[in-house]
Amino acid sequence: MAASLQQTPIAFGCRSPPSTQIPTAPTAKLSLTSTFTTGLKIPKLTIKPRSSSSSNTNRSHGAAGARMADTAAGSYATALAEVAQSNGTLEQTAADVEKIEQLFSDPEVSAFFANPTVDEEKKRNVVDEIVKSSELQPHVANFLNILVDMKRTDIVNDIVKEFELVYNSLTETEMAVVTSVVQLDSQHLAQIAKGVQRLTGSKNVRIKTVIDPSLVAGFTIRYGLSGSKLIDMSVKKQLEDIAAQLDLGDIQLAV
Repeated sequence: MAASLQQTPIAFGCRSPPSTQIPTAPTAKLSLTSTFTTGLKIPKLTIKPRSSSSSNTNRSHGAAGARMADTAAGSYATALAEVAQSNGTLEQTAADVEKIEQLFSDPEVSAFFANPTVDEEKKRNVVDEIVKSSELQPHVANFLNILVDMKRTDIVNDIVKEFELVYNSLTETEMAVVTSVVQLDSQHLAQIAKGVQRLTGSKNVRIKTVIDPSLVAGFTIRYGLSGSKLIDMSVKKQLEDIAAQLDLGDIQLAV
């Protein structure tokens, strides 16, 4: 699949304001009742389906070769990565994609965009608000509008996963998901990143954090292809091991 930046405009217009600043504060909660409009135009993005005949070529050249998945999500993700790579904003775009993932993890937001009875103009107004509050880059704003116009917001989560794979391949990055009861501080996360780097030999390690109170205490680290490898240092795992050694079967331990 190939994607172009600006040279081949799409038919519909996007009205989101340009911004390159990446805020450090958490993204504000989205209000679906308010709108934001502007007359500014942003860069255009073209999505082209990837043909099966080219899926085995150019695997090591550019974003298209980084992830060859003949799916809609894979095509959209690769197109976005190609745009980011061409304008030198791959890192900022990865940060924007994380913001989009957080926003669409809200059931209210997902339900709004999936609702076929909601007018597309209203959905674009909400996209404008997302772009403003999250300070997304112009090409990412355009990308969201494409998903609205193509009625593909239902695959946002799949696109995020595919984009992570493309990004990791392009940057030689190992993704590690650290799950803990409370948010770990940056020093601990840096130590975990170094440990994963030693284990995998990766050039870079990217940490994604998840909160799970059921672990009781401690943390887990999942890495490798599709999270196939797990380091479990949680109290929950220790309790399960103890129960197994004592042959307690399905007896629930009170903690």
